[in-house]
Amino acid sequence: PLVADAEMLGAPDPELAATMGFSGFGKKARTFDLEAMFEQTRRTAVERSRKVLEAREREREDQTEKEFRIPCAESSASAFAATGAGSTLTEREAAGSESEDSSNEELSGPSMQSRSSAKGPAEDTDDDDDEFIGPPLPPGFKDSDDDNDNDETEEEDNNPVKKIPDSHEITLQHGTKTVSALGLDPSGARLITGGYDYDVKFWDFAGMDASLQAFRSLQPCECHQIKSLQYSSTGDVILVVSGNSQAKVLDRDGFPVMECIKGDQYIVDMTNTKGHTAMLNSGCWHPKIKEEFLTCSNDGTVRTWDVNNEKKHKSVFKPRSVQGKRVIPTTCTYSRDGKFIAAGCQDGSIQIWDRNMSVHTKFHCRQAHASGTDTSCLTFSYDGTVLASRGGDDTLKIWDIRQFKKPLNSADGLPSFFPMTDCCFSPDDKIVVTGTSVKKGGGSGKLFFFDRETFQKLYEIEVTDASVVRCLWHPKLNQIMVGTGNGLAKVYYDPVKSQRGAKLCVVKTKRKERQAETLTQDYIITPHALPMFREPRQRSTRKQLEKDRLDPLKSHKPEPPVAGAGRGGRVGTHGVTLSSYIVKNIALDKTDDSNPREAILRHAKEAEENPYWVAPAYAK
Repeated sequence: PLVADAEMLGAPDPELAATMGFSGFGKKARTFDLEAMFEQTRRTAVERSRKVLEAREREREDQTEKEFRIPCAESSASAFAATGAGSTLTEREAAGSESEDSSNEELSGPSMQSRSSAKGPAEDTDDDDDEFIGPPLPPGFKDSDDDNDNDETEEEDNNPVKKIPDSHEITLQHGTKTVSALGLDPSGARLITGGYDYDVKFWDFAGMDASLQAFRSLQPCECHQIKSLQYSSTGDVILVVSGNSQAKVLDRDGFPVMECIKGDQYIVDMTNTKGHTAMLNSGCWHPKIKEEFLTCSNDGTVRTWDVNNEKKHKSVFKPRSVQGKRVIPTTCTYSRDGKFIAAGCQDGSIQIWDRNMSVHTKFHCRQAHASGTDTSCLTFSYDGTVLASRGGDDTLKIWDIRQFKKPLNSADGLPSFFPMTDCCFSPDDKIVVTGTSVKKGGGSGKLFFFDRETFQKLYEIEVTDASVVRCLWHPKLNQIMVGTGNGLAKVYYDPVKSQRGAKLCVVKTKRKERQAETLTQDYIITPHALPMFREPRQRSTRKQLEKDRLDPLKSHKPEPPVAGAGRGGRVGTHGVTLSSYIVKNIALDKTDDSNPREAILRHAKEAEENPYWVAPAYAK
């Protein structure tokens, strides 16, 4: 009856609300007339599309009459807001709050036609296909936002130091010897480091936790120092150049894919040998053709190879000195488009060939660096117009290969003791980076940043108290990797400007190592064993561990000391037999050394008064 009453009244019954514990009890539920709602929505849609069509029609008319009409003085932003509001106003919006209504009324001042004509010259240039979709922007919104962005970017452009991501760093411990090679795959997910300790280590940023351990370590070239590591352009294989004469290609997980053939050392003409006959110096992948790579060696050649053909090189380039003699290339690289091959040689020259013409050089600079020094790195800028070279003569130079006689800029006083000290360009191509070497105890190795245009030193980072050998600025991650002379690989990053990479592993906590792992023995499954030989299935590891702890054999309990007479070849403690008594007491010193000074000087007085050993010997 109560419920019926409440329904009849249409208002909640106060007593009932009190008994039931909440106020809304007994209210009549709202009924929804779905058909009416659908009908209303359909009408709204039809009306809206009609309005949009009308607006389009008017705009077309305006387009034709545009030349004859004087643009209205009204500002373009508010006009745009007006057209937007006019075309997208729906019944639902109109039935909104009063304030909205009033603002819409204010806007609907001039007729639709004159309003669209009030567009400023800025909008007139747009194509008539451009329809504005969605609600209108508030007046002046877009402009102000753009202005701010421009200010910030202008400020950053003026000050490129702001773009260097060095606010945070992590240190990966490769080993104790020089990290002489670094490679990052194109996506920036994996880093590989190689060193003078013959090891190549794989680091996976996504899989590492804060303990920063490599997930794989191998020695692909037995006892040869690693000279260079590089992922191919697709990131599925790695080129390993070491101190032997055969370059290797590994897959992402470190398993061998191919090994170049060794050439015949007894053939004089290098064109006729199938591969390198002396130690390799450097190597790199072709930027566009994913199967091709390049190596250079102490046999005086630069060779290109195909991953699918390890029996013979593709082509041979032979750098020559001024006299036409053989000269050793110490570094090589492809241009960014892969059309040119550049090599830095021991006579100080930089020689560049067309990839398809191996005989004559296309560009040539005879005295790029001091003769007799190892040019350790050549790098083309991302735009491909400029070549940076890092010399063993403590300089960094930048060249335009079309005017190859003298460098655009050069910086000196950058000591380098390694044949693989490298340089690289920043992702925006405005900065050139290189590292410096130091002798042991001679200060700290630094990373220097130079402006590409003016070549003034913008910035430096003190990396560690050893030489900085390798540096690599990854464009996708915007992080700088550095390999040092004391076995560290450092990663510099900025939480705001950098992506992924080191940021992924810093946030993960170190996994706690499980203790007492040693006690558990492997459970051997023998399905066909007789029941009496079958091991009971392990229920839970913790209970098993507790059991094993009590088992003296499994927990390797030390033997307790022997009590009473000796047995099993061990001497008893109390010396029951004469021999054991002598053994125990033979080494006991009976003297009382409570005062060590007196103990030392015990016989001094006697020796002084009555010399017997030393003094008489020297008396004569």
